[in-house]
Amino acid sequence: MEKAKVSMANTGLRCIAGALALLTGLVGCSSETPEAQLRQRFDAMQQAVEEKRVGDFMEGVSEDFVGSDGLDRAALHNLVRARTLANARIGTTTGPLEVNVEGDNATVSFHVLLTGSSGRLLPEQARSYDVMTAWRREDGDWRIHHAQWDAPR
Repeated sequence: MEKAKVSMANTGLRCIAGALALLTGLVGCSSETPEAQLRQRFDAMQQAVEEKRVGDFMEGVSEDFVGSDGLDRAALHNLVRARTLANARIGTTTGPLEVNVEGDNATVSFHVLLTGSSGRLLPEQARSYDVMTAWRREDGDWRIHHAQWDAPR
């Protein structure tokens, strides 16, 4: 009878240990999909602009970034900084994101309405753009390396 109790206790411990190992494995494998990671980075960059945290926004921009009309990373940094300094409030409203991930590269296309205001109830400035962006993984993080934007006709 004593052997049966010890055997059952050992079986119970092995089951618990197995369950913990399985859970640990699941936690390790539960990383988000590349698309979810990209969308999270996009959302963080959008929030950084709205909160006027230019440095946080620029963390998502590749060192060799190229934008419309040959805009480089330094010029983008200056543009975002100038817009955040010129407006008490910045608003970014994006339409649905069209995300296409292929390995460590991706594209994200969207429509965005940018607004700026002196802090009053209604924005004094508003402009919309159609945007196509190209992203790649750099050191495990998604970073934008190309952007093309046009005002809708």
